[in-house]
Amino acid sequence: MRNFFKRRSVADGTAASATVDGQQPQPATLEEQDEFFKAPGKQDFKNPPRVLVIGAGSRGNAYARSTVASTNAIIAAVAEPIPYKRGEFGKKFIWGEGQAQPEQEFENWKDWVKFEETRRKRQAAGETVEKGIDAVFVCVLDEMHEEVVCGIAHLQVHLCVEKPLSTSLKSCMNIYGALKDAQSATGPSDGNAKRQPIFGICHVLRYSPHNMLLRHLVLDKEVIGDVLSIEHVEPVGWWHFSHSYVRGNWRKESTTAPSLLTKSCHDIDFLMWMLCSPPDGSKEPHLPSYVTSTGSRKFFRNERKPKAAGAATNCLSCSYEQDCDYSAKKIYLEKQLKFGNANWPVKIVNPEIEDCYKTSGLDGASKMLLNNLSEDYNEETPVHEIEARPWFGRCVWESDNDVCDDQCVTITWDDDPLTRDENGKAELKQRGAKTAQFHMIAFTENICERRGRIYGSKGEIEYDSKTIKVHNFGTGYTKVHKPHLATGGHGGGDDGLARQFLMAVDAVERQEMSAPEAQREFLGCDLEEAFRSHALVFAAEEARTKRSVVEWKAWWRDQVEQQLHQR
Repeated sequence: MRNFFKRRSVADGTAASATVDGQQPQPATLEEQDEFFKAPGKQDFKNPPRVLVIGAGSRGNAYARSTVASTNAIIAAVAEPIPYKRGEFGKKFIWGEGQAQPEQEFENWKDWVKFEETRRKRQAAGETVEKGIDAVFVCVLDEMHEEVVCGIAHLQVHLCVEKPLSTSLKSCMNIYGALKDAQSATGPSDGNAKRQPIFGICHVLRYSPHNMLLRHLVLDKEVIGDVLSIEHVEPVGWWHFSHSYVRGNWRKESTTAPSLLTKSCHDIDFLMWMLCSPPDGSKEPHLPSYVTSTGSRKFFRNERKPKAAGAATNCLSCSYEQDCDYSAKKIYLEKQLKFGNANWPVKIVNPEIEDCYKTSGLDGASKMLLNNLSEDYNEETPVHEIEARPWFGRCVWESDNDVCDDQCVTITWDDDPLTRDENGKAELKQRGAKTAQFHMIAFTENICERRGRIYGSKGEIEYDSKTIKVHNFGTGYTKVHKPHLATGGHGGGDDGLARQFLMAVDAVERQEMSAPEAQREFLGCDLEEAFRSHALVFAAEEARTKRSVVEWKAWWRDQVEQQLHQR
């Protein structure tokens, strides 16, 4: 994958150091001081891609912000059904304090499709038309991804889809099929030359300076030899889990998906990226052999409810609230809004609270927030009404959540040589037997600051979200790397993904590269690889729910290949 980081000279300072037995740090080599230790510059395009964002929620705003922060691409339009969200997004990224033009805002994605189809027909008829859209970020709710992606695939615009791709294996396969069809079609209906669309999946962990350096050290530099095992942890954060996966949109498998998919498909993809995908993309992936998983809803269930809370179902009517760590009043009001934060997570409770805070101050915003938190349901409330929305004031032990708050996944690989030497001995470089162990845990101080260890034949790596420590068995030295700590979401991964996706789009639009070439060069991940990491999540869930060991190749043959052939 073409790296987007500027090169750095020795004069810029020491980027890494080594220590052994208490001795003074040794300077890093020039080779290790470039690329990963300095903020990348803003990518300027001669003809900036025009971008549509479908879904003006937190992730839609995040990718719009990343687009304008890391490139000169143009956020040209938004599709969002909620007028307030649509208007606020437009003011921030599109029309400013002016008035929206018809081609800049749409109530839903279907309205944009109709507009774009009509625009292309008008253009083909020789009319002067509005500029079109080059690329689309799909940031709607997970369960809507299939409908949206399949509904716009025929337009052959470049697509970047928020993770997860979709909420079921069948739905992911439907998206995969629709995008494959789009890639093999003759070209867009506006008469332009044939060009395949770029596909991006928002597995943003791949694009942070930290993780790109980590993979570079492990696979390109082979600083610990062949990888034998990885332990990787995602600490979700105690209150973050309660916000999103107990009270929030992702609390039920039946309405969204398992938490391993909605929260941790990032991390499963990270492990597949590290252990399955060859560094240069020129060889066959080293596919897993077996997958196992265990996990459950250990804490956020009625059996754990403190006796002092009695029969209360809402924090604002609970006598135990002042002593409860999970008090919604404490989480959203006392620890956030009173400190001046009306953004995430407070604005998820009510998207209009930021404006209320600006115009009515803390008192007005507090009243609005407490009113939202007081909302509750009972046994007479229809199930579909309960499932249709979050309930942020609901007692965490009385909610209708059912997703795992603690889960472990083990992935094992067998030897899989591609070549043998003249004596018939297998060449196992980066394709030998190895193991990955992943742990998603809700009950942590840190929020989403991943950490782990990688064990190799020549050394060991310890990493968190800021530092990478490499210990060499032979020399006894431990070298500490501190890559550039980028701002923005996911350690700079949001900006990195937006930049790389739009660089791929630009390369295709300028006919500098074919879509497959640009896909590999700039994104380092194609549709097949993105689909494979999602499929592994579903295999792990089958292993967990059936308490079994899944044989990957047999599972893929039965659950994936046969279904794809039936399309």
